[in-house]
Amino acid sequence: MKAAKQVVLSVSRGAGRVTSAARVLPSFLIVGAQRCGTTSLYRALAGHPLLHKPVLHKGVHYFDVDYGQGMTWYQAHFPLRVGAALLARRHGGSPQAFESSPYYLFHPLAAERIAADLPGVRLIVLVRDPVERARSAHAHELARGFETERRFECALELEAERLAGAEDSLRARPYATHHSHRHHAYLARGRYSEQLERLEPLFGRERVLVLDSHRFFAEPERAYDRVLEFLGMPHVGYPAFERHNGRDRPAPLADSVRRRLSDHFEEYDRRLVRWLDGGGPSWRR
Repeated sequence: MKAAKQVVLSVSRGAGRVTSAARVLPSFLIVGAQRCGTTSLYRALAGHPLLHKPVLHKGVHYFDVDYGQGMTWYQAHFPLRVGAALLARRHGGSPQAFESSPYYLFHPLAAERIAADLPGVRLIVLVRDPVERARSAHAHELARGFETERRFECALELEAERLAGAEDSLRARPYATHHSHRHHAYLARGRYSEQLERLEPLFGRERVLVLDSHRFFAEPERAYDRVLEFLGMPHVGYPAFERHNGRDRPAPLADSVRRRLSDHFEEYDRRLVRWLDGGGPSWRR
């Protein structure tokens, strides 16, 4: 079954390459953060008739792990312009293509590549309690077989050693990948303000929308309206809001561990305040 799916994807990409010049490029990207509701937002936006998701799958991962494939390969993942034009006439607005790859926010080269190849693109970032994000990421990587350390606290102790020199390595070998940087950055990926501050000089504050995922799930209609306003898209009703890509809740954290991790993120969360509409992070209230 998996082999058959790979054949279909290969054929589809091949056809896409041939017609890439006739395809649209994305106007906005959901760039992260991992385990913060990116799949749920992606599914909600994909229901809008003027927002076009990739033809094959949610995350293209071009600007992080497949940049060596080239722009023709990337553009092959998106809909044909003729189809977009038909939808524009039908719904009376300008269509926009998009994708969602949550490693873009954390990868040290992705932002520079996006800025160079997609001038004018807008970025959407979701953030959540970084302690809960770390726990969720550990459970996710464990279930996918990318993590071998079953105890969350032990995985955290290994993180610094696993990620040592990772960014320098990725910059030195731009088309390489680093397993631990992608799969074992439990604390580092939760330092959201560091990653947002890397985006600001490339895109400006006005082209980056940051959503608190706790508020998104509590009031999805309000968050959805904010995204459409940010994109300049007409409102055509609300989709069905559902949680996607969730996992069973991990075992409770010891209070001492939670306090230690909360203290670790305190300064990064404080710097996050200016990026969020309506005040600071919900988990700090």
